[in-house]
Amino acid sequence: MPDLSIEAGFDGPVIGVDEAGRGPWAGPVTIAAMWLNPAALSALPAGLDDSKKLTARRRAAFHDILICPPHDHELVVVPVDVIDDLGILKATLQGMVTAAHHLAARMAAAGHGQVRQVLIDGNVMPPLDLPAQTVVKGDSRSLNIAGASVIAKHARDQIMMTLADQFPGYGWDSNMGYGTAAHRKGLAEFGVTPHHRRSFAPIRRCLET
Repeated sequence: MPDLSIEAGFDGPVIGVDEAGRGPWAGPVTIAAMWLNPAALSALPAGLDDSKKLTARRRAAFHDILICPPHDHELVVVPVDVIDDLGILKATLQGMVTAAHHLAARMAAAGHGQVRQVLIDGNVMPPLDLPAQTVVKGDSRSLNIAGASVIAKHARDQIMMTLADQFPGYGWDSNMGYGTAAHRKGLAEFGVTPHHRRSFAPIRRCLET
């Protein structure tokens, strides 16, 4: 289970950053930066974990707590056109920079002090000009990254369920844009939508045929 052992090594605020949706064939990628206020940790329900280990119901319950004061967060939604223009990795890293910078600036303005460290889930460092480190499997190790993963995942799922209503036939309400059999069947029957990532090979092949 994630805890605050990494955060404890820094004298001051530490924020976690995570993303959701790098792999799907459709929809945006979402990035969240999270700061859990140490003064309110005792009121946080037990069980906050990597978003993939939580049910949708548990994610929603934690999401509603995490987005409220005295905690703080920043959510960045990177649209498909940016993903296709920059590539998924660069678009994701750019979103991480934006989320971390906005949250750090807001925390400093609110009197919480300068962020001492940004914990980035994974092993690729975005081009941050803040003190930062990558944490492999960070959403299972750092409570702040776990919180960020919940916010990013819940937000993206809500977006995909809305898009599923607008573009039925692809199964986005259950596959969230991943390349499942239902999604492939929808592509064969209905073709490519404006929300598909044209830079991804399966979608590019659909357009070519």
